[in-house]
Amino acid sequence: EVQLVESGGGLVQPGGSLRLSCAASGFTLSTYYMSWIRQAPGKGLEWVSKISGDGGTAFYADAVKGRFTISRDNAKNTVYLQMNSLKSEDTALYYCARGGGDFGAWGQGTQVIVSS
Repeated sequence: EVQLVESGGGLVQPGGSLRLSCAASGFTLSTYYMSWIRQAPGKGLEWVSKISGDGGTAFYADAVKGRFTISRDNAKNTVYLQMNSLKSEDTALYYCARGGGDFGAWGQGTQVIVSS
C-alpha cells in the first residue's frame, strides 16, 4: 500500500523557519518525482515545489523561490521541504504528493500557520 505521511507543521512567527518531512512507503521512492502542494484557507490547491527522483533537479513556484528548499533522502524514504523567511501568506495545509504533475498519491497534509 502506498502511503505518504507528512509531519513538521506548526505555528511559527513571520520570518521564522520550519522543515516539513514526508515519509513514503509502499513504493520505490527513487523512481518518482515528488512534489509539495499547499492549500491556503478558502483557496484552491497551489503547487509549491518538485524534485527529481535522484534529487538532482528541483523546481519552485515563484511565490517560494529563494525561501523554500526541497530535498530528499531516498535511503530514508523521506522528502523534505525547508521553509525559511516564512510569511503570513504561506499559511496553508501542505501536502506531499507522488509525481511531478500527475499526482498518483497524496498524504493527509500538515498544517503550517504563520502568525505573530
